[in-house]
Amino acid sequence: MRSRKHCTSWKAIKTSISSITRPGSSPASKKRMTITTANLSVHRPVKWPRSAALRLTPLAVAALLLSNQAWAQWRVIPTIQLRETYSDNASNQADDQAHGSFISEAAPSLSITGTGPRLKVAASAEWRKFAYSNDDIGNTRNSDRRYQAVANAIAVRDWLYVDTSASGSRQAVSAFGPLPNNSYTANNGTDIRTWSISPYVRHQFGTTATLNARYQRDSVEGGTGSGFGNSLASTGAFDVASGPAFPDLGWNVHYSHQDMSAQRTGKTTNENSLAGLQYRATSHLSLTSSVGYDKYEYSALSEKTSGRSWSAGFIWQPSTRTRIAATVGHRYFGNTGSLDASYRTPHTVWTVTYADIVTTSRQQFLLPAAVDTAAMLDQMLVSRYPDPVQRQQIVQAYIAQAGLPPTLPSAIPYLSNRYMRNKRLQGGATLRGARSTLLFTVFKERMNALSLQQEDSTLLPSQLSSLNEDTDQKGASASADYKLSSRTSAHASLYGVNVKSLRTGVTNDVRQLSMGLSSRFDTKTTGSLDLRHSKGRAGVFDNRDYHENAIVATLTVQY
Repeated sequence: MRSRKHCTSWKAIKTSISSITRPGSSPASKKRMTITTANLSVHRPVKWPRSAALRLTPLAVAALLLSNQAWAQWRVIPTIQLRETYSDNASNQADDQAHGSFISEAAPSLSITGTGPRLKVAASAEWRKFAYSNDDIGNTRNSDRRYQAVANAIAVRDWLYVDTSASGSRQAVSAFGPLPNNSYTANNGTDIRTWSISPYVRHQFGTTATLNARYQRDSVEGGTGSGFGNSLASTGAFDVASGPAFPDLGWNVHYSHQDMSAQRTGKTTNENSLAGLQYRATSHLSLTSSVGYDKYEYSALSEKTSGRSWSAGFIWQPSTRTRIAATVGHRYFGNTGSLDASYRTPHTVWTVTYADIVTTSRQQFLLPAAVDTAAMLDQMLVSRYPDPVQRQQIVQAYIAQAGLPPTLPSAIPYLSNRYMRNKRLQGGATLRGARSTLLFTVFKERMNALSLQQEDSTLLPSQLSSLNEDTDQKGASASADYKLSSRTSAHASLYGVNVKSLRTGVTNDVRQLSMGLSSRFDTKTTGSLDLRHSKGRAGVFDNRDYHENAIVATLTVQY
């Protein structure tokens, strides 16, 4: 059901898409996040609290109902997608075991957005049903479902807020196998479900300081059949930051405590504290520093799992179009650093980021690292279209018309119950012309295990127990479109990544290429025709490559 006042017609959206010639404001600067870990000397069985989500539901519902103006701007969009695919290797098997098949697919979906003074909601859900012309192929699925939802509510104005999220997606079991990008392929894929709820208090002490106190409850489930454990965590944190009363010497204090219960690693806790200073040396340059202490617990490869931390760096912002923030420092696991740089011209946006953190597969699923296509385009249009509802409609319409993917993939996330040191360097560019758009990323990621191999004993066989001990990934992705007419666009995407296990020497060279045409037949109907080629390692135990070639015809009707 659409609000006549707040829904933008397709004619207006099409006019807006055609008139976009330059990016808007620069990407929002990213806040530094400290991801903590936990230490466990003995593996203990954990009784999984299946009713946890049900116990938290009344709190979420109550918080959202307090937003009495939440109904002001709602948009509900049902969509049906019909797709016919011919693949010469539908199950991504080694070439000598490949079987071709036609795959018929029906996919109803629902998108809901709501924007009001006290509530913002963005949710989508999709269900796919598959039918095959060849009944002899294995490693395929009958159906697939995916969903994603985010809500931000002001429960009590200027005091109490609530953030909630939920997602369900297909993830790779191992980085050394086929990617589960084809929804119908069962090879090397599993369904991961996450949810989180986070009420927090924000209070401003005049111009002196601002306090944020947050409690978060989150869960990651799925992949149990592959040996990946379900987990449930509770985190309490508070941050105090200086206000305008300290224009030249700012300060901030952070403290967090997390309790986590996991099926494979037992119950764990962690603490992190940090104090920082920021001195404005000139109108464009600020110097930063921090000191802190990390206290971690996990079954470690080394004895040291806690210790002092420090960092020093700078923030240089000579104009609204250029910003560079960098630090160097030390934590208990060694020397570390960070970089967050962005540069914008009238037709481009460039970003470079580097992070050196401790993380887990669990944390990566809660905070995925893939580049969101809609978010990149949204950043370009903020100043031109300040209304978020209208801007979202324009971005989604443009993505559908141009045939752009929802995300640009980077390093392959995979299942592991171990804590890892993650060093990630990533660059991105958005280039916008009168008739075309190019989205590009390049990345390099190094993962070093910090906890013991035994935590992945249910995931990996004994002969490959060190497969995920130390991995290196490097690659690039690109997506481009060219507007042939007001209704038709050509599009292409390319993704390549090399994954190497530095302990075992096992490698996986993944290549994916697709190109095609998309056309809008009327205000509700879009069609596309694509050619696709992909290759990679057939499996962890099969060092042969697989190759797949496919032709895909898609018809999408939006109501």
